[in-house]
Amino acid sequence: MSSHDHTTSSEQTHDVVEAIVPYMPVVLPVAGGVLMFLLAFIAVFMA
Repeated sequence: MSSHDHTTSSEQTHDVVEAIVPYMPVVLPVAGGVLMFLLAFIAVFMA
């Protein structure tokens, strides 16, 4: 049997999750603030 020196697909592809993780401390509070604003707007609009 011959050995192949090919790289695996995991080495070639760029992991999207690992690219997003450094931005999480900024993205989560901003998304939470937007969600709270939208929920408050809906509550005031429906009242």
